Amino acid sequence: MTVTQMAQVARTAPLSMLRLGRRDPILTIFAVVCGLLVLLAVFGPLLAPYPPDRTDILASGQAPSAAHLLGTDALGRDILSRLLAGARLSFAGPAVIVATGSALGTALAIFSAWHGGWVDRAVARVLNVLFAAPGVLVAVLAAAIFGAGFWAPVIALSVVYVPYIARVVRSAALTERHRPYVEALALAGLPAWRICTRHVLRNVAPIIMAQATLAFGSALMEFGAISFLGLGVQPPQAEWGVMVNDGRSEMLGGAVQQSVTAGLCIVAAVVAFNVLGERLSVRIGADQ
Repeated sequence: MTVTQMAQVARTAPLSMLRLGRRDPILTIFAVVCGLLVLLAVFGPLLAPYPPDRTDILASGQAPSAAHLLGTDALGRDILSRLLAGARLSFAGPAVIVATGSALGTALAIFSAWHGGWVDRAVARVLNVLFAAPGVLVAVLAAAIFGAGFWAPVIALSVVYVPYIARVVRSAALTERHRPYVEALALAGLPAWRICTRHVLRNVAPIIMAQATLAFGSALMEFGAISFLGLGVQPPQAEWGVMVNDGRSEMLGGAVQQSVTAGLCIVAAVVAFNVLGERLSVRIGADQ
């Protein structure tokens, strides 16, 4: 097989979402659901029937009605509007966490797999140490040191999620590293960075996509938990974890709609992304 043919193998190996979707209807269904959730997060504030932070004491604690489909909170704010507006921050945090963790984890994994030897062993030890750090605890410590807000827990969780991506990608990259086409490309004189970025990375991209999807569900839950503890997004900003926390005091008076609806939104999003990630992992594993 010539070098050109080897490179052609490298270019045609990755699996597309369209091919996977045709083989797995469940994957297609949950991909559509996750896509709709992302669109809701992007355009949610535009769909909100009321300004999410507008208070109306005269309308506080109202049950669901034609004017307020999900009722109002203790300050008279429309719960549906806050859910729609809060979706943006609820998804933005996990998106940054997963994007940063995936980029750093993938780079570390491919670097480790390419060099092998003591470099690979050292990276594996570092990843094992990072695995021992609970995500929520690290985020709480970061918020305690740098102050509560959006960025402290996001940066902390981004570091925590690096080994979750790197461990799986490293295994796949090690397999790619020893394939004949990589040896052929190296013998042809292609620099290592070009082989890694144009071929190895391309072939492990489906695995990265599956792991990132799984990680997004977990990151959404942990980011919401940090906000619930009062160390993430701060009131009066609308965010699902903040809304669950705000609704705790209202539950004593029988107004459960804020905490319940925000909690259900978190659960539904986490389940949707976890199922999608698992189906992607299964299909990719079966086709490779």
